[in-house]
Amino acid sequence: MSTIRDAGLLRRRIGFYVATFAVITLAMGGAWVGFAFLRESWFILLIAAALGIIFTQYAFITHELAHRQVFASGKVNDAAGRIMADLVVGISYSWWMSKHTRHHANPNTVDKDPDIEPDFIIFQKEHTVGLNPVAKFLAERQGWLFFPALLLEGLNLHIHAFKTVLSPGKVDKRALEIVLLTVRNAGYLAVVFTFLPLGMAFAFVGVQLAVFGLYMGASFAPNHKGMPILPRDSKVDFLSRQVLTSRNIRSGHFMNHFMGGLNYQVEHHLFPSMPRPHLRRAGEITREYCESKGIVYTEVGLTAAYGAVVRYLNEVGRGTDPFACPAAGRTGYAGI
Repeated sequence: MSTIRDAGLLRRRIGFYVATFAVITLAMGGAWVGFAFLRESWFILLIAAALGIIFTQYAFITHELAHRQVFASGKVNDAAGRIMADLVVGISYSWWMSKHTRHHANPNTVDKDPDIEPDFIIFQKEHTVGLNPVAKFLAERQGWLFFPALLLEGLNLHIHAFKTVLSPGKVDKRALEIVLLTVRNAGYLAVVFTFLPLGMAFAFVGVQLAVFGLYMGASFAPNHKGMPILPRDSKVDFLSRQVLTSRNIRSGHFMNHFMGGLNYQVEHHLFPSMPRPHLRRAGEITREYCESKGIVYTEVGLTAAYGAVVRYLNEVGRGTDPFACPAAGRTGYAGI
């Protein structure tokens, strides 16, 4: 930590985020201008796809606000993050904070990390026991189904937002989130269905949600899926827990923008408040330190990471342990 701090890698980079936000917002403005000009043509679906990408880019900034990467004040980060999440992206900031905080505390840890709990996708072979024939058939092929299923993740995120704010449990600033989510989602649908023919409007929303869900899921998926899963009561030090369960994507400046800094997942977990522009240098320091301590530091190309995710999920879906297989080291599950 002292090396990272002395190198100035924990300093805020507000100028970077202002510029990034400005570029994304300019793109958003251009997309809506395109919407106005193309609303009588099916080429408008290109605008829908562009919006899916733009909303994901806004979500990356929201993620960084939630981690206190942008402003020095936690309250300012939270306020800006809630506006970005609820009013711009259309997802619940409270839901995200609760889920993501638990994930960061115990990544890939049984019964502690919500990201490996069974849903449509099964992440632990124990959860394949007792599946009915249809569920078993799907589970055995879930690796191939994973990315197509992400086309529905955008809709799922919006549904989770309203389920959270309308649930009986405790929700921070519930009333504000309900108002912001309602204004954002109802306003968005009102514009689309007012200015487009009915069929085109449904197609527009469908394409936008599909691209948003796929882009979001494909950006977060390589980070931990296919990496070791730790037992609930495992005694692992903080450094090893974060490094061994995380996977970096080998990349340059483009990938750092394309994935919102998530490509440096190891460093993000070790230094969650570190601004995106500093992650690359922190990666060099962290990789060197891990090598000196004999800790496996995983960094692969994006294609290799996706391949590892697909193989891992298929193996788990068949009820086998990928890490018990001698071939595991050759398939990239652990990045070695």
